[in-house]
Amino acid sequence: MKIIIAGAYAIGNYLASLLTRTNEDITIIDDNEEALDNVNSDLDVLTMHASPISVKALRQVGVGQADLFIAVTHSQETNMCACSLAKSLGAKQTVAKVEDYEFAAPNNKDVLQRMGVDSIIYPEMLAAQDIINGLKMSWVRQRWDVHGGALVMLGIKLRESCEILNRPLKELIGPDEPYHIVAIKRGNDTIIPGGDEVLQLHDLAYFMTTKNSIPYVRRIVGKEKYADVSHVMIMGGGKTAVRAAHNMPEYMQYKIIENDPQRCEQLNDLLPDNAGYVINGDARDTSVLVEEGIRSMEAFVALTGSSEANILACLSAKRYGVRKTVAVIENIDYVDMAESLDIGTIINRKAIAASRIYEMMLEGKAANVRFLMQAKADVAEFTAQPGSKITKKRIFELGLPKGITFGGLVRNGEGMLISGGTQIQEGDIVMVFCVNADLKRIEKLFL
Repeated sequence: MKIIIAGAYAIGNYLASLLTRTNEDITIIDDNEEALDNVNSDLDVLTMHASPISVKALRQVGVGQADLFIAVTHSQETNMCACSLAKSLGAKQTVAKVEDYEFAAPNNKDVLQRMGVDSIIYPEMLAAQDIINGLKMSWVRQRWDVHGGALVMLGIKLRESCEILNRPLKELIGPDEPYHIVAIKRGNDTIIPGGDEVLQLHDLAYFMTTKNSIPYVRRIVGKEKYADVSHVMIMGGGKTAVRAAHNMPEYMQYKIIENDPQRCEQLNDLLPDNAGYVINGDARDTSVLVEEGIRSMEAFVALTGSSEANILACLSAKRYGVRKTVAVIENIDYVDMAESLDIGTIINRKAIAASRIYEMMLEGKAANVRFLMQAKADVAEFTAQPGSKITKKRIFELGLPKGITFGGLVRNGEGMLISGGTQIQEGDIVMVFCVNADLKRIEKLFL
């Protein structure tokens, strides 16, 4: 697949690093020579020093033969213009990153497609959706719904109250148990467990279960005493905070603490009525947190542009008794540190955006693709096509590559767990968990 990325910055670089695992034909074009030098020092991809909205440059880079043209520069106007030109010059599919919700609104999709922009990526909206998913279950680090919730994967930090520690999984998980353990994050390693593996204190375990069995999983991991989230304090009033506020369930109330007085005035116009409050103050000041009632909050969300400030603020919130903390961490180098400091849910906008774009190159047979930063793993839904290899053998006979496990499937709208003896059928939607392996290679089993 020939892929051209316009923009040698955060999302473009991260996406290119994902795509190099699949040996795609990748070219990055940018008019910032220093940014391209950084790419060349880290990645084995072609680069071109030119404007992404130069017709001459686009022709030189071969945009007419591109299967996918991705525009992720800092300017949404440049991104949309570049996609329009690329489409006119023959690119099969175009994707543009935008900064304003107006362009991501569903009712504008037709207008953008007529311009030559096939798909829109709005990282702030994607991040907000992940934040809300995290807040809905205070005792879960990560939640990932398969096919609208028919199956659910839960990333759970195991504490002393967990009743299934230190016993082999083959003793814990029989054919009648309503959950599977699809992966374990332990220290810096992610393990696809076998029957002899045991869960240990402080593991981040990934459970696959059905929606009806979530209370059972909550009980066995000892999280029943965790209070559900109804009051949320948010540090930072940027675009992600606005989108999170608009998507927050009605039973949740929020306080947004923003340091810029002018931005506070804007927030009062941008936010839903009667759903929360905007406070002008510096949330890095613990006296402000106390004054605004941090001790009565069930959740704290740090959304400033500083990864360091977000981590420190979450640590402060935990000291005041807040169990559920969420931090936006844009610096990938800080993710492992945040995990070791027991920061709860970690959000990285560029990883979320790159995951959504990555999904687009999987020929339409994969959906809901996500890179789990804390586990350094991919998850995706694959649909078994008529006559595909996956339908011709039972799972244990397929010889799956190392680092791959199937967590469950959805058949006729009903989620079910699977075992080595399961026979996947045409039309089944299968949840795939993948560590250090190529999703495109797995995709071939479903075609």
